[in-house]
Amino acid sequence: MTENTNQFYLDRQNQTESNARTYPRKFPIAIKKAKGSVVTDVEGNTYLDFLCGAGTLALGHNDSEITQTMIDLLQSEAPLHSLDLTTPVKDTFVHTLLSLLPEELKQHGKLQFCSPSGTDAVDAAIKLCKTATGRSSVIAFGGGYHGMGHGALALTGNLNAKTNVNGLMSDVHFFPYPYSYRCPFGLGGEAGVDAACAYFERTLKDPESGITRPAAVILEPIQGEGGVIPAPVKFLQTVRRVTEELGIPMIVDEIQCGVGRSGKFFAFEYAGITPDVILTSKAIGGSQPMAVVIYHEKLDAWQPGAHAGTFRGNQIAMAAGTVVMNRVSDPAFLTEVQEKGVHLEKALLKLKQEVSIIGDIRAKGLMLGIEFVDPKGKKDQLGSLPCSGDIATRVQQECFKNRLIMEKGGRHGSVMRCLCALNVTHEEIETMLKITEQAIRKVDADVTKSN
Repeated sequence: MTENTNQFYLDRQNQTESNARTYPRKFPIAIKKAKGSVVTDVEGNTYLDFLCGAGTLALGHNDSEITQTMIDLLQSEAPLHSLDLTTPVKDTFVHTLLSLLPEELKQHGKLQFCSPSGTDAVDAAIKLCKTATGRSSVIAFGGGYHGMGHGALALTGNLNAKTNVNGLMSDVHFFPYPYSYRCPFGLGGEAGVDAACAYFERTLKDPESGITRPAAVILEPIQGEGGVIPAPVKFLQTVRRVTEELGIPMIVDEIQCGVGRSGKFFAFEYAGITPDVILTSKAIGGSQPMAVVIYHEKLDAWQPGAHAGTFRGNQIAMAAGTVVMNRVSDPAFLTEVQEKGVHLEKALLKLKQEVSIIGDIRAKGLMLGIEFVDPKGKKDQLGSLPCSGDIATRVQQECFKNRLIMEKGGRHGSVMRCLCALNVTHEEIETMLKITEQAIRKVDADVTKSN
């Protein structure tokens, strides 16, 4: 096997890397080059990348401005690793980020730089809120994803990742998250949203609920790994109102849905709320490792050294992240993200009417999910067919054969998710739609024929 084949590298990877790896099993390639929304493997094949580092690459691979900014920093003899010491690069990053926050946090916000992944930010935020409140319990939501760290995993809804891990953080209570197509209350629509709001408020205000007043409530304004499920505005506003009334810190996890992904810089902005804590990672580092906890100064009860992390001073990420923030926060840029998302959603909704295997389309900006269903299954009381991870996998494989990379998520892996670069071109969107439609129609025909 020669070095210019994908299989050469895949075989070597199989011999040396953990069995926990996932993406090489779905996309068996060795990437040699990447630019914008296109990656090229060692055999010279090109692929349209609509995964982009699970949303990390807000401006695609090797954006020219980001690359030049990193080169300039490297050639300037500036420190690249500074722990939590300040630098001019860090100062610019901090004040750029603060300028993009709601007014209350703009005036009273503090930042905690963490070790570089999103799960580190989650763990840090929980520590912070427990320290500030002196309480122990935490409220999370079904379908939520907050990372794979030992504490963050306890807050994550997906059971596959946590069933075999004993002794996760205790005193976590899961509440229903509004999901109209598969409403946890069996109601759907506004009635389902109202039920989720009422359940949340009544349980937390009920002296017989069995749940002590929590140290924090954590949620994603748009659930990502859970299947691209946007929280209704009314639900976010209810959670904010109730947590304020009860003195409970509200943490919004914007690690995947933030930094322009939803068409707003932060997805919670659609609800017009100001949370107590915002978690950001992925895109905030401009393709480099970065995780930050943004919080109201009233929670700043930590003593020096109460939280640390060797790589919390990544200067390259701060320089690159400043470029991303400046570009993505431009109102014209965000308007384009919204318009591109609407175009994608409309095209897929039209396709949904013409095939039997799409159950639901959900979108907010350029965060989009296609939920696949088994048309032979029995409908539930809402009229929703059973989700099908098998059909989603077949569509994903067909897309990959035609050089399109998209990831799955949701219940049983039944939701294909779009996490493309926010500056994806209209031509690339049309190519994605063409490949996706062909794949869906092929699988739909095969499923129909087998009936």
